[in-house]
Parts: sequence; structure tokens; C-alpha cells
Amino acid sequence: MKPGTFTQMYVQFVFAVKNREALLHKNIQSRVFEYMSGIITEMKHKSIVVNGVADHAHILIGLHPSTSVSDTVYAIKRSSSLFINKEKLCPGKFAWQEGYGSFTYGRSQLDTVYNYIINQEKHHKKMSFREEYIQFLKNFELEYDERFLFDFMDGV
Repeated sequence: MKPGTFTQMYVQFVFAVKNREALLHKNIQSRVFEYMSGIITEMKHKSIVVNGVADHAHILIGLHPSTSVSDTVYAIKRSSSLFINKEKLCPGKFAWQEGYGSFTYGRSQLDTVYNYIINQEKHHKKMSFREEYIQFLKNFELEYDERFLFDFMDGV
């Protein structure tokens, strides 16, 4: 960055396993999420928290301005898929579903978002991923067409 340039951008990413398959079993989650955190750090972003449940992930980062959101998500999804497949952490071929959600926050909101991401398992006992994702879109006042949302398999 150039001298005199100061940035503070916090971004949450949300994306699903392809076809919303529940492939991120508890016994591999910490390894996969740690790997994803390492990708984020290598890209010069600040990895704040990476967590999720069997069918999707949430990531909160301090975004470095040198890399776009789309390039960041692409790198995380690509590298983590390659890692999961190379290490044979899942039966068959693992892939992330196309698309993602990206939501920005101010510094004063970080504790709330951090706790929300850490408590994903507890949160999803009350709300499906579909409900959660649509709530994000509504809360951030994003227009969407349901035809282009993730392929939700929960029958809703």
C-alpha cells in the first residue's frame, strides 16, 4: 500500500458445499477451517474467524485492499477444495457451490458477528441455512431472485 493509505474493511463471506451436501463432518471441520484461515492470511487479509456446519461456511476477515472480494472467495474455495480432495477428507469429490454472500461490517459490530459465526451449530438448530441466507439478504436490503440462490435441498 502507498504511504498515507489507511483502510478498515470487515467482510463476512457465506458459501455452501455443492448441492448443499453435508460433507464437512465435525471430525474434519477444524482442519478445513484452519486451512481456509491460512489461505486468508497468505493473501494478506486478517483472518478473524472461520466456522460453519456440515453444509456451509462463514468467514469473517479484515479485507486487505490489494485483493478483490471475488478473487478472495475464489482463492479460498479453490484452494480448500483442492486440499479436501488431496487429503481425501470426504468421500467422493468435494466442491463448493457456485456463488457466495458477502456482507460488510463496521468495527463496532465485530464481536456480534464473531459470536454469530462461532455459534453456527447452535444457531442452525433453530433456523435452516436457507432461512439464514434469505435473512442476510433482507437485512442488507439486497434484491435477489430465488432462482439464483443456492440449490437448497431442505425442501423449503
